Amino acid sequence: ITLPKAVRDALGLTKGSVLKVELEGSRIVLRKNVDDAISRVRGKFALDPAVDDRAGKD
Repeated sequence: ITLPKAVRDALGLTKGSVLKVELEGSRIVLRKNVDDAISRVRGKFALDPAVDDRAGKD
C-alpha cells in the first residue's frame, strides 16, 4: 500500500515504517506503530556517566 506523501509527512513515516492494521467494523484502520518508533531510537543516545541520578537524594 502506498500512502500519499502528505499523510506520510504528517505522521513522520519513512521507508520501512511499521503500521498496525486494525479492523473497525467494515473499515481497515492503519495506525502508526509506537513500538517501532521506540525500537528505532533505542541505543542511539548515550548516557553521560558523570550524571548520577541519585544526586540530591539523602
